[in-house]
Amino acid sequence: MKTPRRSTTNHRPVAVVLLSGGLDSATVLAIARQDYRCHAISFDYGQRHIAELEAAENIARSSGADHRIIRLDDGVMTGSALTDARIDVPQSAAEGIPVTYVPARNTIFLAHALAVAEVLGSGDVFIGVNAVDYSGYPDCRPEYIEAFEAMANLATRAGVEGRRLNIHAPLIRMSKADIIRTGAGLGVNYALTVSCYQADAGGGACGVCDSCRLRRSGFAAAGIDDPTRYREHAV
Repeated sequence: MKTPRRSTTNHRPVAVVLLSGGLDSATVLAIARQDYRCHAISFDYGQRHIAELEAAENIARSSGADHRIIRLDDGVMTGSALTDARIDVPQSAAEGIPVTYVPARNTIFLAHALAVAEVLGSGDVFIGVNAVDYSGYPDCRPEYIEAFEAMANLATRAGVEGRRLNIHAPLIRMSKADIIRTGAGLGVNYALTVSCYQADAGGGACGVCDSCRLRRSGFAAAGIDDPTRYREHAV
């Protein structure tokens, strides 16, 4: 993982940014926009709700980033509480890898981002993974990002021809509170974001899932008012 390149001109390089519509990815987009013209991509992969995709569209629009939504087959990433309504979303943290883990999600997303980056002539992909306040997902670890970057430079024409591809994970060692402080300093409107694992159609958060718990505690620790829209009767 390399430090993002600084640009002092209006002719900034292009970066591809994975944008889920959540708090972390919105912060990463704001970080990338300091130095790059951003092309944000989101995925419709059969998740329980589409509120996060609507949030991603609103975030991209408000930041002036280009944005596309890539649709994946609903059957590719099944077996997760986030893609199968028959599996209950847990309301407390659990040991080991939780049922909210989505099989190979970041690998699939990064592979698409890598292809888009090659098409756009970009050498930089940004992703909002975090290894501090996270839920135990194996594809959020620093060694995973480093391994994917190494693979990307072996498997692409750009990498073979010496145009190095960098996978940036600027949040990977930050606490949720630090992420929120960083985004607030960059003007991120967190009211636009949706983090809840089981948000309603309007993006209202349940307040009890692991993602809601981490988000709420992050705002409290950061000393910043929580703008999350909790649905009626949320804890």
